[in-house]
Amino acid sequence: MIEAVQRESIYLWYYFSVQAELIVPYWLAGILLGSLISAFAKEGIHRLFLRMQGRRWGLFGLLPASLLGIASPLCMYGTIPIAASFSEKGMRDDWLAAFMMSSILMNPQLLIYSTALGGTALAVRFVSCLLCGIVAGLCVRFFYRDRKFFDFSGFSEAASHDTDPVMLLRLLKNIWRNIKATGPYFLAGVALTALYQRYVPADLVAGLFGHQRGFGVLMAATLGIPLYVCGGGTIPLLVEWLENGMSLGSAAAFMITGPATKITNLGAVKVVLGTERFILYLAYVLLSSCLAGGLVDILGITP
Repeated sequence: MIEAVQRESIYLWYYFSVQAELIVPYWLAGILLGSLISAFAKEGIHRLFLRMQGRRWGLFGLLPASLLGIASPLCMYGTIPIAASFSEKGMRDDWLAAFMMSSILMNPQLLIYSTALGGTALAVRFVSCLLCGIVAGLCVRFFYRDRKFFDFSGFSEAASHDTDPVMLLRLLKNIWRNIKATGPYFLAGVALTALYQRYVPADLVAGLFGHQRGFGVLMAATLGIPLYVCGGGTIPLLVEWLENGMSLGSAAAFMITGPATKITNLGAVKVVLGTERFILYLAYVLLSSCLAGGLVDILGITP
């Protein structure tokens, strides 16, 4: 009995170490890029978005709004006070919706993490997140033209943590905060992947998410709701699933519903939307994830 436990421990450690060796460089690169942007470029990104207010771009403003949401390194609890300050200055709700939706789905750190999935999967993730932001803005524009969509009452812009006058210390402090915030989830994701490699047959994933494309997309979209905790933590699992037969469409659906329904994001979104619009948000996330995943599979895009 003891020998069997020791043998399983050795197997699990082997799978864990192999996965960690593959993923750690992407995690560290994501931490560095996210910290650089947060420490030195975050305020510039938000000022650029605010300067869009005086320009009559109309619908065309949804594209840069969504792009700037992806470039913003803040989590949703950090984005909402910023969005509240934009709203106070007269920023349009449709542009805010595009900015916030894409910010939920993607940030610079997650973009770097996702390079571990390969160039095609990275491109699919980026484009699908960008389009989800743009379409969210379109929905707000056409269905809430004469009504306010967001309620930012009680929110004010939070004080920045990146204020140390010594640039190197500012960067190092930000890196340490990011490591503390994402490290436990990253390690948990690698450990979960090691358990998966050891105990889950590869053909099970191919059967669920590969051969039955429509059902696989729906399953992946649904699975993203309870399983997704942190972007860095799910990358090791996605790498293994894609290698074992998961379709890229199923992965795309998972990568949309996951961050959009992460429990911390849901709590923040519920506060500014209220019950009725929050239900609409959940329906939009599920529908857009299934449409994005289905389209990827219909087009025959592979990792």
